Amino acid sequence: MTQVLAVDEHAAWRQRRRRAVTAPTGNLALVETRWDADDPEAALAGQPATVTATRLKRHNPLTGAEERGIRLWDADSAAIRDFQGIDTYAYDPAWVLEARYTEVPDVRKVPFQHAQDAGFTRDLPVPGDLHLTLAGQDYTLNAFDDDGPLLLVFGDPTNGKETYGSGRFLFVDRVAGTDRAILDFNRAFVPPCGFSEHYNCPMPPPQNRLAVPVEAGEKLALFNH
Repeated sequence: MTQVLAVDEHAAWRQRRRRAVTAPTGNLALVETRWDADDPEAALAGQPATVTATRLKRHNPLTGAEERGIRLWDADSAAIRDFQGIDTYAYDPAWVLEARYTEVPDVRKVPFQHAQDAGFTRDLPVPGDLHLTLAGQDYTLNAFDDDGPLLLVFGDPTNGKETYGSGRFLFVDRVAGTDRAILDFNRAFVPPCGFSEHYNCPMPPPQNRLAVPVEAGEKLALFNH
């Protein structure tokens, strides 16, 4: 891929990201997560016409019991009205890296802490390991199965300074028929909790914390206030 084409594709990706986070059920639209509820129509009682409701479920990190809830999305939320864009590093081909992927033969789950779980962990399915060498240091990264694609939750020294404080997300592109995986950190993105406090995002585990500042991808969501 030529540099010009790569830059154009990166610009198109940024536009898709903006459309996604500002959509009627995008990250900026989430205004409430209500647990122990399972009736969307009841949840919409008294809400403006711009609000929609969807169901969700999770497993309690302490008991393992399934819990059901409702999410309320407002297509005219204050966050959408105040949103100015996503601050992003300029495209840098040096941050398109290759890793070696090794599958795990059996089902394996790895504990991930989540931002609102007070230190408790949730086990997420990690079907294999990503072996990456960065700045002379070897890493074995865990990307979990996000209902199909592999999602890497990673941290680096830019967090809390230039980028979102708790870390960023990156979808992993596996090369079909090989053990190769492409990590294009230019497409590292701010997690949903960087747009709405009503998300409970997974945090980077120790093995996914990189020692090198990753000066690529999205930095922060920008707002009027």
